[in-house]
Amino acid sequence: MKRFFILMTLSVCSWAAHAQNVGVSVSYFLPRNGYFSTPISPFSIRGIGINFTDFLGIQTGASIYRMSGLNMINLPFDSKEPLVGPNFTFYIPAELVFQLKGNRAELDIKGGGFVFYGVDQKLNYGNLDRALRSYQNWDVANSALSFQNNPGVGTHFGAEFTFYITNQVGISLEGNYLMGSSRMPLKGNVTGGNLNGTLQSVVIDYADAKIDFTGYEISMGLVFKNGGGAKKPQSRRRR
Repeated sequence: MKRFFILMTLSVCSWAAHAQNVGVSVSYFLPRNGYFSTPISPFSIRGIGINFTDFLGIQTGASIYRMSGLNMINLPFDSKEPLVGPNFTFYIPAELVFQLKGNRAELDIKGGGFVFYGVDQKLNYGNLDRALRSYQNWDVANSALSFQNNPGVGTHFGAEFTFYITNQVGISLEGNYLMGSSRMPLKGNVTGGNLNGTLQSVVIDYADAKIDFTGYEISMGLVFKNGGGAKKPQSRRRR
C-alpha cells in the first residue's frame, strides 16, 4: 500500500511537468481535535486538471503531510486531544471544479473525494492513557496496544479565490473542509486503578476504531499564468 501511494505521487509529479499554469503557496491542515500540520516541500503538487468548458473542469494532485497528530473516532470514549501521531500521510484528492471567471479575478468552487494513507503510524500513549484513565474513572492508567493500519477515504468541498495583479501573476486564497476516516482497530490491555487501591487489568478490543481525518485545509500563494487553451493541463505547486 505504501508503494502504491508513492507511485501515485510520482505519477502526479510527472504530469505536473507539462503544466500550463504553475504557482507556489503555503498550505496548512487544521484537524478536528488534532495538531496543526503542514505538507512537506517540495512533495506537494495540487490543482492539476483539465477544463471541459470555460466553467467546468476536474483537478487532482498529491501531498505528503507531516501530521503532528490526529484523533480517533468510534471509541467508547471521546478525547479532545489527538491519539495518533506524528506520522507521514500521503493525500490524493480528486475534485470537480466550477469556475467563475472575470477580467482580474476567478472563483473556483470545488468538491469531490480523496484517499489517504499514514506511514510510520504511532499511538500517542500520553493522550490515550489520560483518556482511558478518565473513561475507567481511575487515578492511573498504563496501556499496551497493537493496531492495524489501513488506507482511508473521504469527501471534501471548498473554494479558491484568485485575484490577478498583472496579466500573468495572481494571488490565490483557498480553503477546503475534509471529512474522512480510515480503519485502525485497537487491541491490547490497560492496567490501572485508584491510589491506595488494587491495580487491575482490562482487555481492550476496539474493532471499530478509526482515524479521524476531518478538518480544514487552507492555503495562500502566487499563481503564474503561461497562457494556452482551456483544455490543457494546469497545476499549482504547494509548499
